[in-house]
Amino acid sequence: MLLSLRRMIHPALVGTFCGSQMSYATASPSSWTKVVSEAEKIVGYPTSFMSLRCLLSDELSNIALHVRKLVGTRHPLISTASQRNLAEITELIHTAFLVHRGIVNIMEVTSSHGSLKDMQFGNKMAVLSGDFLLANASTGLAQLQNTKVVELVSSAIGDLVQGIYYENARTDEEKVTDDILMSNWEKRIFLSHGALLAKSCQGAMQLANHDTEVQEMAFQYGKHMSLAHKLNSDLQPFVAETFCDTMPFCLNSAPVILHQEASGRDAWINQLKMAKVNGKQADYAKLHQIIKTGKGVSSSLDLCRYHGKRALEALRFLPTSEARSTLEKIVNAVTKF
Repeated sequence: MLLSLRRMIHPALVGTFCGSQMSYATASPSSWTKVVSEAEKIVGYPTSFMSLRCLLSDELSNIALHVRKLVGTRHPLISTASQRNLAEITELIHTAFLVHRGIVNIMEVTSSHGSLKDMQFGNKMAVLSGDFLLANASTGLAQLQNTKVVELVSSAIGDLVQGIYYENARTDEEKVTDDILMSNWEKRIFLSHGALLAKSCQGAMQLANHDTEVQEMAFQYGKHMSLAHKLNSDLQPFVAETFCDTMPFCLNSAPVILHQEASGRDAWINQLKMAKVNGKQADYAKLHQIIKTGKGVSSSLDLCRYHGKRALEALRFLPTSEARSTLEKIVNAVTKF
């Protein structure tokens, strides 16, 4: 049981909701760094990707050769290596999508961005690199030899694609007033941020041969943890002391949507019009002040804590252990402001 819990807090799984650096957009960076370090100690090494030097070493090759002989047996070591692989496959997929999302719109490129030829070359590299990572993830999934886990992770990839499609469809500022509700925000964020983590946590329990109830609770932990983390991220422009009120922030973020719901659509449209320079570009300093004085920020804080509470409730099925304690600390790191 402890083995499977350790895999749930593998830093690769942590990375699926923190991003590739595993430290962005938290209310208390020091507390987040501390809890991630604790998780890394439990899973055995400080990074989700082994160094190339380690991967290319003769020693590791020899170990892999002997471990391969155990494939097909029921030795516990094989179960351990499947769960570590799942965690690393999860981050491979996450990183691949981050790379793909780095593709720039050539139509919007100006001379200040660099030469057009270089930007086009960068796009090709982003596509090829992302595809390479996804191909490796697919190979790793097949090697797990567990159809249920393959189905879970494959469906999470589909969720990612759908969520990113929804995000790209609402890049225009004018669309922030078009029927955006908090319920829609949660659905979109789950697809683009939470599904991969939730289903990977569920898959870890599947690989450890836990029953469906345990798998469902692991799924719920990943789901609510990811939503709480995204709310934390969306709140940073309004709660972080280092954030400048003139800096742009996402007009489709949770505090803005909740502010719109509280003030009413017509009032929000008027506020948007009033906070524009020359009737075109948004004045983020004005918008920042308008939103901070409304109910959107406080409602987002409450919602973040709600999802954190739900994530903690999902851990009740686990026995008291260092792993469970660390999972709880991960939740607290993103819900305490």
